[in-house]
Amino acid sequence: MVVEIIELDEVDRGLLHALQVDGRASFSRIAEVLGVSDQRVARRYRRLRSTGMLRVVGVVDGRRLGYESWAIRLRCTPDAAVAIAEALGRRSDTFWVHLLSGGTEISCGTLQRTAAERESLLLGKLARTNRVLSMTAHRTLYTFVGGRVGWQGLAALSPEQVAHLEEGRVYRRRGEGEPIVLGPGDQALLDALSRDGRTAHADLAAVTGWSESTVRRRMDQLCAAGALFFDMDVLPALLNYQVEAQLWMSVPPAEIDATGRALAGHHEVAFAGATTGPTNLTASIVCRDDEAFYRYVTDSLGALPAIRHIETAPIIRTIKRAGAVLPL
Repeated sequence: MVVEIIELDEVDRGLLHALQVDGRASFSRIAEVLGVSDQRVARRYRRLRSTGMLRVVGVVDGRRLGYESWAIRLRCTPDAAVAIAEALGRRSDTFWVHLLSGGTEISCGTLQRTAAERESLLLGKLARTNRVLSMTAHRTLYTFVGGRVGWQGLAALSPEQVAHLEEGRVYRRRGEGEPIVLGPGDQALLDALSRDGRTAHADLAAVTGWSESTVRRRMDQLCAAGALFFDMDVLPALLNYQVEAQLWMSVPPAEIDATGRALAGHHEVAFAGATTGPTNLTASIVCRDDEAFYRYVTDSLGALPAIRHIETAPIIRTIKRAGAVLPL
C-alpha cells in the first residue's frame, strides 16, 4: 500500500486524540473541545479517513466473552510467507497480522472462542502446512498498552479536554461481573462495527433487523459490560513514523508487572503485554527512524534493569490491524 504523508495541524492532531478517547464522539462535541466548528471537524475526519489514515473500529474484548488470546510466531519458506499471512488475515479469529524481518517470519494475534477452535488452528491448519518451518504460540495474559489503553504518541489534548470528552461518552464501561453471552443478532452488529465503529444507528438497525432503540440499548449493554469498546486505528507511517518493530523480552516473574507498566509510559510503545513462554513480555513500537529506534532500545529499554534478554524484529508489512485486513 502506498502511503501519502499528510501535513497535520493542531485540529487534525486534536481530532485523532479525541477519537482515541471516544471513537463515537459526535463531531459537535469534538468541535466544542477543539474550539472550532463541527463542519470543520467533519471535513477533517472525512479527509483523513479517505486517505486510509484512520479508522474507528468496534473491538470485542475477548476476555469478557471467555475467549483465549494467543500470540503466534511462524517461520515460513520465502515463497510462502505472504500467502500464509494473507490467509491468516482473512480469518475472523485473527486481529493483527505482521510480516517481519526478511519476509519469512509472521507474527499474529488470535482470539479463540473454544478449545476446539484453538486446536484446529494451532494443531491442525498451521502445524500441517509444510511451508511453515517452525511455530511458537503463547497465551497473552495481560495487556499494558493497546486496545482500551491507547498509544501515547497520539496525545495532543490537555487533561481537561480529555476529561470533558470522557464525561460525555455515551457508551462507556461501567462494570464487569460474569462474562457476557452474545445473543442472536449480536454478530451482525459487531461485524458492522468492526468495519466502521462510527456506523450510524439507522444503518446498524438495517443490518441487524432491530429497531434503532434496540441497537442503542444493546450497544450500551455490551459496552457497559466491557465486551465492546471503540479503538482508533491510525497508520504510524502517515504520522511520519517510519519504523515499526516487535520486541520480545525476558523478565523475572516478580518484575513483569513493574516492567510492563514502565513500558506503558513510553511514547514509542503501541502495544505491550505479558505472555506465557520464555519471553514473557512482548511489545510493538513505533519510531521516527532507525536512529530513534536505536536510541529507544539503548536508552529507554536499557534503563529497565529487569530485562534480561531482548529480541527485536522490524515489521516490514502489516496485513491486518485492529481486526480489519488492510489494502495492499
